[in-house]
Amino acid sequence: MEERVAERLRGALGPFGFEVHAFKVGWYNAVLQPAFHLPYPDDTLAFVVLSTPSMFDKALKPFINKERLKIIRDPVDQCVSHHLSRLKEKFPDQKVDIIFDYEILPSRKPRFLAQTAAHVAGAAYYYQRKDVKLDPWGNKKIYGVCIHPKYGGWFAIRGLLLFPDIQVLLLKQSAPIDCVSTEEKRIELLEQFNFHWKDGRYRDIIEVKERYSEEQKVYFATPPAERFRLLGLTHEAQ
Repeated sequence: MEERVAERLRGALGPFGFEVHAFKVGWYNAVLQPAFHLPYPDDTLAFVVLSTPSMFDKALKPFINKERLKIIRDPVDQCVSHHLSRLKEKFPDQKVDIIFDYEILPSRKPRFLAQTAAHVAGAAYYYQRKDVKLDPWGNKKIYGVCIHPKYGGWFAIRGLLLFPDIQVLLLKQSAPIDCVSTEEKRIELLEQFNFHWKDGRYRDIIEVKERYSEEQKVYFATPPAERFRLLGLTHEAQ
């Protein structure tokens, strides 16, 4: 059942530059405090959705050209919402719950922890302070970061798809690929991500197969309020 669902999702999202990776809700809940648990049985089938570098040209730009007058908030969020919401048509006999990366709870906590979901699904390795044996940071707060084996840091985690009526008892968990395997490189990665994230060097901590285009880099480096102008959208649309 999981393979059939995954195939249908890949067929619908792959041409637009998205990746999907399956996991069980129980794998995610097992590594988090109860406050962050997803409220589903452990064997519930879920997928984490990533956007790859090609999403910008394959999904975002066509979406903006077609929906120009309907864009009233962040164009990327609206584009992702458009593509994931349309998936419900592909599963008329199934309930599909969608959680987007930008959604927050009344407590101001995120509705799901994106990097943890990517890690347990085997999509990207979530490098954290605990992955470094000789910690050089003392009392400093150090945030973790996911690295994709193909795209390095040139990708984004966009949401979860949950299938409450599908229980997958036999689904086997795939470990994410540990592509930053040396202590020295992990320290370099976390240093770059925490203290120099604006220059984006952390994204190239490994040799990548594909990265964001120059146009895309400029777009994401631009403050959100000014991105509309880059896309030829008016402030009225904003």
